[in-house]
Amino acid sequence: MTLKERINEDMKAAMRAREAARLGAIRLLLAAIKQKEVDERIVLDDTAVVAVIDKMLKQRRDSIAQYDAAGRQDLADAERFEADLLTTYMPAGLSADEIALAVSDAIAATQAGGSGDMGKVMGVLKPKLAGRADMTEVSRLVKARLAGG
Repeated sequence: MTLKERINEDMKAAMRAREAARLGAIRLLLAAIKQKEVDERIVLDDTAVVAVIDKMLKQRRDSIAQYDAAGRQDLADAERFEADLLTTYMPAGLSADEIALAVSDAIAATQAGGSGDMGKVMGVLKPKLAGRADMTEVSRLVKARLAGG
């Protein structure tokens, strides 16, 4: 079963169970997936669906931080609920050691020699690690490795 099919099945289960909050969050996700498919005139595979979910998670984290800063706990809690639900569709995360190994392999594969090669290294890493690691942290690690080596 593809990830998109699993999300559709979860939507049906939420409808049957009359879980309004869960159903709303799943519908938001399906709408984002459908919008991406319509915009690009393609059918998204699991990797592309994970990218959509990852983007939505980033938006939720930003919203949570802003709502917390504004003292709007009710809105922050709603965003946390959606973020928790979206996280269930993400693949298992990688450990710090696995990420470090992937960075080392990518640097070796691209024969990167300095910070000017950052784009090449990230181009190799992004498809492998998207959705499984925080790409901001990966970028920081690559930058540190290239600056030091």
